[in-house]
Amino acid sequence: MLLSALFSTHSSSQVKVGAELLLERHRSLLTDKKIGLVTNHTAVLSNGAHLVDTLASSSEWQLVALFGPEHGVRGDVPAGEKVQHGVDAKTGIKVFSLYGAIHKPTPEMLKGIDILLFDIQDIGARFYTYLSTMTLAMEAAAEQKVPFLVLDRPNPIRGTWVEGFLLEDSLRSFVGPHPIPIAHGMTMGELAAMINDEGWLTDGMKADLRVYKMKNWKREMWYDQTGLTWVQPSPNMKTLATAIVYPGMCLVEGTNVSEGRGTDRPFEYIGAPFIDGRRLAETLNQKNLPGAVFEPIEFTPREIPHAAVNPKHKGIKCGGVFVSVTDRNTFEPVRTAVFLLAIIKQMYPSEFQWRERAIDLLAGTPSLRLAIDRGDPPETIVREWQSAVEQFKKQRSKYLFY
Repeated sequence: MLLSALFSTHSSSQVKVGAELLLERHRSLLTDKKIGLVTNHTAVLSNGAHLVDTLASSSEWQLVALFGPEHGVRGDVPAGEKVQHGVDAKTGIKVFSLYGAIHKPTPEMLKGIDILLFDIQDIGARFYTYLSTMTLAMEAAAEQKVPFLVLDRPNPIRGTWVEGFLLEDSLRSFVGPHPIPIAHGMTMGELAAMINDEGWLTDGMKADLRVYKMKNWKREMWYDQTGLTWVQPSPNMKTLATAIVYPGMCLVEGTNVSEGRGTDRPFEYIGAPFIDGRRLAETLNQKNLPGAVFEPIEFTPREIPHAAVNPKHKGIKCGGVFVSVTDRNTFEPVRTAVFLLAIIKQMYPSEFQWRERAIDLLAGTPSLRLAIDRGDPPETIVREWQSAVEQFKKQRSKYLFY
């Protein structure tokens, strides 16, 4: 595995992403090559140009195929909706969907491709599906002996925060491909190296992996400290504030409580028709959870084009809470979600329901659901993952580039 040493210690400068360093310093690697690119709308360079358009405009190489994840190459397909094969309207380049009938590039799709690039902005949570897309693309490239280049981008919620249950092997899925915590504190380039070297590809195969690192990125940086422009990684990941709560509040998707889809504050608004928001907020605030307060709200989920199709409780007024992060450096999103779910279950035992398979896949274990059903104190549930998280931190340490 070739890792380009492109990291600088000067944090005062704007972060340069891997794609820019590749184009500035290693263009010869692409010269006269037929290139495939796994990407979406987030692959924007500092000049505002999209990587697809930049590569397509050069005669030094041929960009011959695009591979789109969930939401598509241009990011306009709603969450969970299948993406179709087609042609990119702007460049005329053929597009293969990796979120439809198949999730992994086929040998036919990779035929004639000399090098496969990956450039997608991730969000830092295990169940965000771009991680599975990268894994399967890397696996397909390994099978066809095509070099796989990951063009690294920041973990927007920092590269220091690790939290949550590790995924159990029996619950591997497209929203949980590897035995890592919910918040893993790694970049996609670091994860690619870990996946490759830990033998997590099928049958332990190894890809010809090259990671092009960022310049000026520090692990403790939040995305708004990088100098980069926020581009919504998915239709409901509207702001950095959304990303901060997401590793915890996405667990609400595994219940009959609304996670705020169909509102202007997805994952920050949590509620249901049967919840008394004022009572819930008071109970949560009494727990003095670090870095957050809970404000009582009412909201009515609605259809939002390209973002929320038939959201939970559509058209029905919900009571609930706004998860207001007051100190993002001390806020613990997964711990907060455990308290939230346990308290809602305790307050509304008849109305609250699990989407059993969904919550287990998202949590990575049935332990969360079973513990809440038993009435275990949230503090006890949170302690369950501590030793595994510490072990994971040791395991990941040799893959940290920054």
